[in-house]
Amino acid sequence: MNKIILGIIIANVLASFKGFEDVNFFNKFKFQVGKILSGEKIRMLTSGFLHADWIHLGFNMYALYIFGRSVAGSFGNSSFLIIYFASLLAGSMYSLSQHKNDYYYSAVGASGAVSGIVFSAIMLYPEMELMMLPIPIPIPGYIFGMGYLLYSIYGMKKQLGNIGHSAHLGGAIGGYVVTLLLKPEVISNNPTMIIVMGAIVGGLLFFGDKLEK
Repeated sequence: MNKIILGIIIANVLASFKGFEDVNFFNKFKFQVGKILSGEKIRMLTSGFLHADWIHLGFNMYALYIFGRSVAGSFGNSSFLIIYFASLLAGSMYSLSQHKNDYYYSAVGASGAVSGIVFSAIMLYPEMELMMLPIPIPIPGYIFGMGYLLYSIYGMKKQLGNIGHSAHLGGAIGGYVVTLLLKPEVISNNPTMIIVMGAIVGGLLFFGDKLEK
């Protein structure tokens, strides 16, 4: 396993386990709108290393392991870290912008960062095939990517489940933008997909506030 990916996974496991055992630690470093607006900006970073439970942690770390190898292998470790942390912060900033009027809104998880890595991998290898249960057939990466964006937009609008859809979207936006900045030639991999995703990302950036319920 790539040492950088392994290090990130270990950091998430250790911080999440500490949060499971210590509610004060969890509350001190989770994403919470009121606290962030009061000056505790560090929560926008630290919340990305906490998780709600072992299933939440395991799912995110598995996705990071699967997709992170492609991104690190293509970009190298330094650029991988830039994409990871830019996506994490993009997810937090987008969540903050969408929930700025709800001071008690809180969230945890590496989902924003992982979403950015997933989208970076899809942009690099749009023809990769993903097996998504319960559908027993492989799905092309570009189909998954655009479907994921649309579902997250719908989920944020309808507030589906106890899921930080806005962090997923923000992270995906971060991964998309930084990947294009670092390697603009990826547009030749699947120009139609890149353009459609770019149109969705642009719409979210300019009209995302209209998704608030």
